[in-house]
Amino acid sequence: MTGELVTSEQTSFDVLIVGAGISGINAAYRLHQAFPQYRYAILEARDRIGGTWDLFRYPGIRSDSDLYTFGFSWYPWNRSNPIGEGKDILAYLNDAMTTHNISPHVLFQHRVLSVEWDQRSWTVNIQCDGSQFQYTAKFLIFGTGYYDYNEPLATTIPGIENFTGEVIRPQFWPEDFDYANKTIVIIGSGATAVTLVPKLAEKADRVTMLQRSPTYLASITNRYSGGWLSRILPTTINYYINRLKRLVMGRLFFAFCTAYPKAARGMLEKGMMKELPPGVPLSPHFKPRYNPWEQRLCACPNGDFFAALRSGKAHVETGYIETVDSDGIQLKSGKRLSADTIVTATGLKLQFMGGIPIIVNGEKIDLSEKHMWNGFMLQDLPNAALLLGYTNASWTLGADASMSSICRLLKLMDRKGYSVACPNLKDSSKLEPRPLLDLASNYIKRAQGVPKAASLRPWIGRTDYFSDLWFATFGNITNGLKLSA
Repeated sequence: MTGELVTSEQTSFDVLIVGAGISGINAAYRLHQAFPQYRYAILEARDRIGGTWDLFRYPGIRSDSDLYTFGFSWYPWNRSNPIGEGKDILAYLNDAMTTHNISPHVLFQHRVLSVEWDQRSWTVNIQCDGSQFQYTAKFLIFGTGYYDYNEPLATTIPGIENFTGEVIRPQFWPEDFDYANKTIVIIGSGATAVTLVPKLAEKADRVTMLQRSPTYLASITNRYSGGWLSRILPTTINYYINRLKRLVMGRLFFAFCTAYPKAARGMLEKGMMKELPPGVPLSPHFKPRYNPWEQRLCACPNGDFFAALRSGKAHVETGYIETVDSDGIQLKSGKRLSADTIVTATGLKLQFMGGIPIIVNGEKIDLSEKHMWNGFMLQDLPNAALLLGYTNASWTLGADASMSSICRLLKLMDRKGYSVACPNLKDSSKLEPRPLLDLASNYIKRAQGVPKAASLRPWIGRTDYFSDLWFATFGNITNGLKLSA
């Protein structure tokens, strides 16, 4: 990748990308491939790239999607393990940026305080090294994910203030914490808890995952074996065959779960029963009350979670907390869990567009009052896009499908001489409401400031990768869009 690099004197850009995580890096690559003449920069509030993969440093942090689809299609994942650990994902992102010369376009410690639209361009108010200044841009791309990096999801745990041991939020894991020989209770049953249990059990004396309700767990082999075909085909071709296979199989499995929930439940429960140690029942610890994919499934690479249970150092307890006292947790069932460390893996707080105040023609935009337009722009928000992933597939797939649509829209604007593109909804009363994030997870139910979505284009959220890619290539890119010179 070549092109005009960012200089300290430059204040005006064609496109500004907010966030140097996986979405922002992918956006930079796609943008430059389509528009090598554009002046662009990535604004990163922190001093490192990676977003989630740099911020979250709890033991064992890993992807919950395979890296053949979670990684970039333009920079193949070159390791044999489909589920990658955080440090390996960070190394991969750095390699991708270096190889394609994206790094010089990143402006670190540039925190966006607010953005203001006035007629034809955005003014971006920035803080860096204690100083405040402004950039201008014709188009904004928000690659900010949907988690609040600074504030976790507020959770009420009765009596937690009485606990004299250490209370840890996975989001802010202390780097110097030594969990060897500890007695640890992890409150929660999502991907974070399922990741922590086997890792902490390696050195801790006892680890208990305390859950109010179970989650579906699926053991997967975390090593790619392409069989005889991989031995005769070039590496690149073999990679893309494997990627396509995972895309198709993932979509088919989701369709199976939603169309035949009882059969899917039975298949998943049978898989868990095979992995459980003697004496550990399926119910109540591994028999969820909801159907598969009403919440995300948790992957266990090489069955590591169940191996920890079989080791005798990891345990699962299902129940409700009566109170926390100085050295443990009293459950409403009467059972008591002793602990010297409590980990609250109770979910993440959702936040769209990085929580950045957005002002259009002097009026602050309330995201919760706006509808998504084709899953990547927002009603009444001109020349701005939000990159979101899928709840039922790899995040990067959704972000990349959005970038394909964004590039197509920018090409149309350049070709026709338009300077402004703004989704315009005249009457929302006729729209059939649909959740933007179609999961029943508690952290999604409690989310605030979530944009609206409907059942049909153009006022929809993310759908699925193949549909979104088709739309990016052939769909009606101007329906519901007001274009002006």
